[in-house]
Amino acid sequence: MAIVNPVPVQIPSSSGIRGGTSSANPSINAAGSLIVNADDWGRDFETTNRIFECVTAGTVSSTSAMVFMADSERGADLARARGVDCGLHLNFTTPFTAPGCPAPLRKHQERIGRYLKGNRLAQVVYHPGLTSAFSFVVAAQIDEFERIFGVTPHRLDGHHHMHLCANVLFGKLLPTGTTVRRNFSFRKREKSGINRLYRAAIDRVLRKRHRLTDYFFSLPPLEPPSRIDEIFSIARRSNVEVETHPVNPEEYRFLTGGGILRRLGDLPIARGFTIAA
Repeated sequence: MAIVNPVPVQIPSSSGIRGGTSSANPSINAAGSLIVNADDWGRDFETTNRIFECVTAGTVSSTSAMVFMADSERGADLARARGVDCGLHLNFTTPFTAPGCPAPLRKHQERIGRYLKGNRLAQVVYHPGLTSAFSFVVAAQIDEFERIFGVTPHRLDGHHHMHLCANVLFGKLLPTGTTVRRNFSFRKREKSGINRLYRAAIDRVLRKRHRLTDYFFSLPPLEPPSRIDEIFSIARRSNVEVETHPVNPEEYRFLTGGGILRRLGDLPIARGFTIAA
């Protein structure tokens, strides 16, 4: 795999968190956007319903939908009826659970899953023997999203962040021009220098063909509160995506019990996956 030079990192001077430059402008945006995106829509009945509660409460902006899963079709019907902003959550590692999933697709996904979960470095190594399997599994999920949602996905990310694996990235399997989830942003000293260089290199490759947010964080850990406050402060002047899984009790309570609203102040949560210009 070829390594490219990382792009320069630009961060607000008051922040200890590193992210990357905007896909549209190499400087931090004057206007920001806080996007709270819930993963795994359609995985099962409980997951979809908990996310929908958060969307209805206004604490989740958008969601990433799984296809060929137990609740995918009902979830798609619900999203279309209620105007939920859904992107495609590509899945290579969790077995498809929809009863009508084609056997060849299951077989290809199982091969990919064994490889990606078999070694912690598998994600960063291009496997030529799985080229056709990756192409088949990605295309099948895009086609299924189009079938059940009635639209082409304009935004893609990956279950367990495997959309960033070498076979997907360097195989150019994600449609050009789509919005794609970047690598996690991180606090100073959270990651090694080699890790930071690799993340920056991957984000630079992504930026050539896709739209990215300026920063990407996971909602947890929720303690200390200063961590959440710092993320929300960055979102006032930069495009920030925060990933959440409301099926997890702690995150669900934070999103539905008023915890997130107490931390926001006057900062709005984006309605839909909106990247500020």
